[in-house]
Amino acid sequence: MIYLDYSANTPVDEAVLQRFCEVERNFPGNANSRHAAGTAAKAAIDAATQSIARSLNVQPAEIIYTSGASEANNFAIKSIARLERHHGRHIISTPLEHSSVSGSLTALQEQGYEIDLVDIRQDGTVDLAHLKELLRPDTILVAVTAVDSELGVVQPVAEIAEMLKACPHCHFHVDATQAVGKLPVSFAGIDTMSLTAHKFYGLNGIGVLVKRRGLALEPLIHGGESTTLYRSGTPTVALACSLALALEKAVSELPARVEHIRALNARLRTGLAQYPKVRINSPDTAVPQILNLSVQNVKGTVFQRELDARGVCVSVKSACSSDGLPSRAVFAVSHDRRNALSSWRISLSHLTTEQEITDFMQAFDACYNALTQ
Repeated sequence: MIYLDYSANTPVDEAVLQRFCEVERNFPGNANSRHAAGTAAKAAIDAATQSIARSLNVQPAEIIYTSGASEANNFAIKSIARLERHHGRHIISTPLEHSSVSGSLTALQEQGYEIDLVDIRQDGTVDLAHLKELLRPDTILVAVTAVDSELGVVQPVAEIAEMLKACPHCHFHVDATQAVGKLPVSFAGIDTMSLTAHKFYGLNGIGVLVKRRGLALEPLIHGGESTTLYRSGTPTVALACSLALALEKAVSELPARVEHIRALNARLRTGLAQYPKVRINSPDTAVPQILNLSVQNVKGTVFQRELDARGVCVSVKSACSSDGLPSRAVFAVSHDRRNALSSWRISLSHLTTEQEITDFMQAFDACYNALTQ
């Protein structure tokens, strides 16, 4: 099997898995309990929180554990909307967002909130001039993905944060799920930021919402204080410790990982350019881990099935998206519905080998010739 869907899920790093098992065995206590075992468990999760805060250059008090990025996105968006409902009900986002963001916005729209989507430029980035036009006195939230999951476009987060300084009641939420482990991430000028461990070689089932200190959100889960006031429940100590290590490795090993992946991406782009019916949708400035393409007049789902039959795993849209519809992200950039329906994604890793790229190109050639005749 050739696995080229690392943006959907990454295999857990061996050291991260070992850390999880060690903590799970050695700290049986509930971190909320006030006895020796509970105190030891609390010390372990506190150390993990401090490590995560160092890796992200934030304060430990700004870390809220969640079950993943989908929960973190829902929590941030819905809580900010409730917090600021007396100041306004206008929210701005993009057509590039993950379904946990767009779905949250749809739910708020049904409750009377007004949602505007900012225009996307040809290179996939937010049109900052249009964003400025959309901002109003009653705008309470701008929600933008740092790196979108389908095209790999890097958004101008720092420029947006600077623009929003002039809007006192407008908060800034950044979905950093596809950014962490792919490029350096900064929380500067941001109110809330989501991430999840399974995108950077950690375990499934844990994520983080980074919340600016002083921002008083309504808890998503009620029932008493846990690691924070904002999410009740028994702390998942081993998962938190494993996330801390995965994040530490993602940050420290980033330069070497990216160098290897960039070379693989360049090789893919060169090879795919030899096929006249191939259109590369990811811009040159996209993160090298993500390469989105279309094969003219062949639906992405059809090409995916053919590759899967040959042992190659790629993705059509986000793994959390609905099937049968054109990619919103690709359509936003190309304005071509057929092209968006034909699009699919290769996502690379530092674990991807040169031989896997060779084998992929052979499988791609066979599928291309079979489907474009």
